[in-house]
Amino acid sequence: MSAATQETVVLSGHIIDSLILAKVLDTILMMGGTFDLEQVSIGKTRNEPSRARIVVRAGSVKLLADILRAIQPHGASVEGEVDCQLKTAPGDGVFPEDFYATTHLPTQVRLSGRWIDVDAIEMDLGIVVNKDRTKAAAVPMAGVNVGDEVVTGRTGIRVVPLQRPQERDVFSFMESQVSAERPHGHIIADVAKRMEVLRDGHRGGKSGCKVLVAGGPAIIHAGGREALTWLIDQGFVHVLFCGNALPAHDMEADLYGTSLGYGLSAGRVVPHGHEHHLRTINRIRSIGSIAKAVETGVITHGIMASCVRERVHTVMAGTIRDDGPLPGVITDSVAAQAAMRAAIPGVGLALLIASTLHAVATGNLLPATIPTVCVDVNPAVPTKLADRGSFQAVGLVMDAASFLRDVARELGWKG
Repeated sequence: MSAATQETVVLSGHIIDSLILAKVLDTILMMGGTFDLEQVSIGKTRNEPSRARIVVRAGSVKLLADILRAIQPHGASVEGEVDCQLKTAPGDGVFPEDFYATTHLPTQVRLSGRWIDVDAIEMDLGIVVNKDRTKAAAVPMAGVNVGDEVVTGRTGIRVVPLQRPQERDVFSFMESQVSAERPHGHIIADVAKRMEVLRDGHRGGKSGCKVLVAGGPAIIHAGGREALTWLIDQGFVHVLFCGNALPAHDMEADLYGTSLGYGLSAGRVVPHGHEHHLRTINRIRSIGSIAKAVETGVITHGIMASCVRERVHTVMAGTIRDDGPLPGVITDSVAAQAAMRAAIPGVGLALLIASTLHAVATGNLLPATIPTVCVDVNPAVPTKLADRGSFQAVGLVMDAASFLRDVARELGWKG
């Protein structure tokens, strides 16, 4: 086999107890390659890293490239300390043809002989290096400018895999197993405990202690409105991502006692109830903003009222099917994505609840280091999120209201 169809890669870190070495070797074989495990040095203590040197062989140059691409997210880097390759962006919003596409794992690039952390890491972006070649940041395609220096190829790039935490909790294994038959109690208890720790840290001014909720209108329809309102009032939620529907039906419930025309207390469709969300949107539009509607006493209770009072950072990203929309809903999808991206720094836990579009969109924006819970009655939603690469997301197949009520009760809600 020629040198062109083999490459030596190196793995280092906690590659044994996190099963990273096994995953890399299995990936090589499954893709049709072979390997020689030339050197393995196992750490003698839990804190001491291990190291492996692997010769990867393939039947063609293309297959070898595919294998190296597949094992790089596990931390496998080509042996040899060389700087990353750079090319200039040929136009605004256009990467060079062979740009490096990021994962959401912590990433470093080698510049002038030094390994530099890539800031704002996120999946499916490019990496732009500053003119002094002292900093690197992940940048969306729409954000690159002509002449920017962009990382290309695969050399001089190091991906750091997530290690198994020493203390076991629901996020210890970062696995997206999804099943309606798995018990949820221990997961909910762990989530509630984490939310309490983050709230205390946020109140103490610590960074990385925000809790993000990305939610859909099923929260209102299914009866989770009161629980989420309480969580916001108690300081457990700091960022809210939603569309037009959640705030519309939340405020409809306050004005009319209905959600999509269904009486929340009566338990039936009320006469002309199908008009209520439209009349709600129209009224808020006439007032000018949700915040003003709360400040003037038109909207007095619910999720949006609590968000205004508690100064929750809210991003409402619209869709093509929206009625109205409400004031403040961002209708430009690129602008909405940028607003969501800007709200991510400081988030220490993400809860994606009952919204396929917002769950997948938010999951794609999150670094792998942010623990994530995806809750939906439809198992296809957490499965889809995992398939898109958000392997740090724990999937819960249950309705939104039950999840929110159970979490709130763990934290002291008496409802």
